[in-house]
Amino acid sequence: MSVALSLDVAQKILAAALAYGKAQSLKPLAISVVDARGALKVFIAQDGTSLRRGEIALGKANGALALGLGTRALMKRAEQQPYFINAVGAAVGGSLIPVPGGVLIRQAGSVIGAVGISGDTSDNDEAAAVAGITAAGLDADGG
Repeated sequence: MSVALSLDVAQKILAAALAYGKAQSLKPLAISVVDARGALKVFIAQDGTSLRRGEIALGKANGALALGLGTRALMKRAEQQPYFINAVGAAVGGSLIPVPGGVLIRQAGSVIGAVGISGDTSDNDEAAAVAGITAAGLDADGG
């Protein structure tokens, strides 16, 4: 049986990631949540985010989804195989950001989407994504 990421669940992930960011006093965040097809379910950019943070957040989510790996693992792969990651980036139209902050959303082992966050340090972006996913009762896979 195929599991889909509903709009309601995507909104819960977004709200919990925002709450985490506020509780941790993170810099303003841009947050994107995509479903398993790569369709954008929800997006928000907090007041004060720098220019293009939204594209970076979406690139983190898309990159994780495209290769089936959280972006922490993609960063390690980029260090070991930079030509491969550059080629994949070109193949997907440049929407691949191989640094932490892109986290796969799993349910019962299946990938049902991804979260991409940009705005603070990459580690903090990833932590906010994980917080949002786990608050929605799902499994986070940052790589």
